[in-house]
Amino acid sequence: MRPVSRRAFAVALSTLVTAPGAAAAPGGAPAASGGAPAASGASAAGGASAPGGASTAGGAPAPGGAAAPRRASTEMRGMWLATVDNHDWPSRPGLTAAAQRTELIAHLDRAVRDRLNTVILQVRPTADALWPSPHEPWSAYLTGTQGGSPGWDPLGTAVTEAHARGLQLHAWFNPYRIALHADPARLAASHPARRHPDWVVRHGGRLYYNPGLPQVRAFVQGAMLDAVARYPVDAVHFDDYFYPYPVAGQSFDDDAAYAAYGGGFTDRAAWRRDNIDKLVRETAARIRQIRPGTQFGISPFGVWRNASSDSRGSDTRAGVQTYDDLHADTRTWVGQGWIDYIVPQLYWNIGFAAADYERLVRWWAEVAEGSRTRLYIGEALYKAGAAGQPAEWQDPAELSRHLTLAAGHAQVRGHVFFSARDLARDPIGAMARVVADHYRRPAYPPR
Repeated sequence: MRPVSRRAFAVALSTLVTAPGAAAAPGGAPAASGGAPAASGASAAGGASAPGGASTAGGAPAPGGAAAPRRASTEMRGMWLATVDNHDWPSRPGLTAAAQRTELIAHLDRAVRDRLNTVILQVRPTADALWPSPHEPWSAYLTGTQGGSPGWDPLGTAVTEAHARGLQLHAWFNPYRIALHADPARLAASHPARRHPDWVVRHGGRLYYNPGLPQVRAFVQGAMLDAVARYPVDAVHFDDYFYPYPVAGQSFDDDAAYAAYGGGFTDRAAWRRDNIDKLVRETAARIRQIRPGTQFGISPFGVWRNASSDSRGSDTRAGVQTYDDLHADTRTWVGQGWIDYIVPQLYWNIGFAAADYERLVRWWAEVAEGSRTRLYIGEALYKAGAAGQPAEWQDPAELSRHLTLAAGHAQVRGHVFFSARDLARDPIGAMARVVADHYRRPAYPPR
């Protein structure tokens, strides 16, 4: 049975809005990155090739005939390009190098045609690599065999071709996920997880590196930042997978690590959050050392905590809270300015009772106010017109209304859409509506 796709993952996560403790199925993308890219389904081009001369971007009539706010000529307009489980690219493993390159270029050209300015390419989906890494094997999503050379350099090519088109290329990494299965014997013989079985935790039918081990944290940083040393990527990007999503009836087995390193913490949850805080702070510092000017951004699940859990939290009833369940204190990262940008995955429609898009945009805007961390919003393009989604997502104007609403908050500096294949398909014209209403002119990405 094939691992769960990003779309199936998002559907599974929809139950987490109202069912605390329900099983999630990590492996998609933001919401996945595992593929990006979940309180009700959250996990997760034409025009000039380089912005030039536009003093504004937007100004088109908004849905309903009202004039949309004129948008600045600098804003994030991004898309996630997921490789896990061949979600977006390559379309299947085993294509020739020429065919893989052709597909990649088509995604970049689509971004240009829709007047986007940033592509967030998943280059380390499952403790593997889309570049010739000395630390980890070539990804099986390229050739079908982990460790098999694809005969070209996908990341190097992506950086060159994106920059040639006036696009930023953000390299998207999943720090701790090893595999979408639970059998170490299926990993390449040279895989670090096979050389260091004590680093590995089986959980929910998958394999993860243990974030509580300092040697693991050092290793994954080195493996990821090798790409930063080799290529002029514009940013390092993490999605929402830190400690894995909860699985009903299971606990993440880090007893030995907690016994060894958890002294001085009030409880295991506080220790786990500290482990992830260290990953974030140390990664930021190492990026500055290796390639100054390279950005560091994170795309978390959209709910930090519900107000019922913490008075500082959002007016939501999400079944997953990043602070409690993924041990990712996203609010602190913004407040302390540890990261350059944050892209909360607000994969819900306006008016959704358990996690209203409007309320969450307002909450995140308040969190970002006064911080050095730029706020972008992660958008669920994949829901537009999708079977099983509610009526709001069958309306081609829903996403455009998101951008119109967010434009009322000065802290929101742009949007990122999940994902590339949905940008290409655009079954009900939702992305075309966004372009017509908001992206009529090019825009530079924030720096």
